[in-house]
Amino acid sequence: METLKKYHIQTENPELYERAFTHTSYANEMGTESYERLEYLGDAVLELFVSNYLYHKEDMEEGEMTKKRSHLVCENALFLYSTRLGLNDDLRLGKGELENGGKYRKAIVADIFESFLGALYLDKGYQEVSSFMETYIVPIMEDESLDFFDDYKSILQEQVQTDKRSLEYIVTKESGPAHHKTFTVIVKIDDMIYGEGVAHSKKEAENLAAKDALSKSCH
Repeated sequence: METLKKYHIQTENPELYERAFTHTSYANEMGTESYERLEYLGDAVLELFVSNYLYHKEDMEEGEMTKKRSHLVCENALFLYSTRLGLNDDLRLGKGELENGGKYRKAIVADIFESFLGALYLDKGYQEVSSFMETYIVPIMEDESLDFFDDYKSILQEQVQTDKRSLEYIVTKESGPAHHKTFTVIVKIDDMIYGEGVAHSKKEAENLAAKDALSKSCH
């Protein structure tokens, strides 16, 4: 397994890590266990590490720490950590999922970061997880040039779908010359305005409106 070699992880339980990279599609085809239980465990381990990291890093209020943590453990962030580590190279997928690009599907690639942490925790304990995170993930978390919420529309869409609410983007204003227009867009959730964005393209204005909505209503 490439991940174990790359990060010099010595283990007497390689099947634990194999399970961490086994998607349900592969598990169903091969009659084995998927990564879902390890993902559940890894989610809690990750939250503990990030909470501890934020608590000791800066003198932030509880609400600010909660908001920051939600950024650092959101799906976009997990996808980035996972791809930076190259974890998706070890993914075990069913034939159909593999053919449909599962190795690069955001939700799956994000999941295996947590399942990998769950396996590392069971195999080596929390201190080893903490050392791994400090070495490989904290530098990513502290890179201020990165914005894990670069696709705010998708994140807002997922949150609204979960609650079965309606979502609509409306251009309320266009100004400026034809070659350099400025668009103002509002986003409505269940007919209530939740955010507004202004940019030189409709797409970017919609994304900024979604960002505004998330900052107000989703933390």
